[in-house]
Amino acid sequence: QVQLVESGGGLVQAGGSLRLSCAASGRTFNMYARAWFRQAPGKEREFVAAIRWNDGSTYYADSVKGRFTISRDNAKNTVYLQMNSLKPEDTAVYYCAATMTISTIPRNYKNWGQGTQVTVSS
Repeated sequence: QVQLVESGGGLVQAGGSLRLSCAASGRTFNMYARAWFRQAPGKEREFVAAIRWNDGSTYYADSVKGRFTISRDNAKNTVYLQMNSLKPEDTAVYYCAATMTISTIPRNYKNWGQGTQVTVSS
């Protein structure tokens, strides 16, 4: 069993920044891929960013490349998503996910957090 707990969401004006955190606990020893997805109202869940736990390789959706940064703290078993230059279209519930191998497809992840709301006002 893997538990993922997100925090750090909120309301911010366009151009502002937020940092999301995802703390993992439980049987995470083989959860080599950690990722962030988001889901806006009426839309499907989409990939945002991922990090390979063992070597720190990172992957980003084109829509956030250059604005968002995913990172990890091995000692805290925590993944972060630094979001800069936020736009209204970034408004969504952001979910943390974990699985064994990197993927940009939501159904390949079996472990999910509860989500945290990010709202960007124009």
